[in-house]
Amino acid sequence: MSVPRRLLVAEDDLDDQELMKFFLADRSDIQLMNFANDGVHLWQTLELIPEEKQFPDLIILDQNMPRQNGIQTLQALKLSRRYNSIPVVIYSTYADEMLINRAVQSGAILILTKPLNRSGYHEMIDTIFQAIRPE
Repeated sequence: MSVPRRLLVAEDDLDDQELMKFFLADRSDIQLMNFANDGVHLWQTLELIPEEKQFPDLIILDQNMPRQNGIQTLQALKLSRRYNSIPVVIYSTYADEMLINRAVQSGAILILTKPLNRSGYHEMIDTIFQAIRPE
């Protein structure tokens, strides 16, 4: 069995955080890191990680967050030499064409709508893993 992939999520909605934790608890292929409450908090979380080998293998950003939204956070990550190689997914309640275009231009590997149930969360993770290929 392979090592679980570290997943860092920036999500300001506590209910959505709890849903993700609950629905993904039975997955042995991921390790959920502590949630960041917005893009600024995500950046602070990353700065506390001393070594690159401890970085998340994947970052999921909610688009609609206070202080720094998903696109702004994505753009900052992609401008950073330290973090620009981490794959980033934007997810949102509603993904319109403008959001999709901005996210792709900014370097997101995928733009997904937020899942509503256990199977939706599992499908989301499977889709992301297919996009970033096996380790």
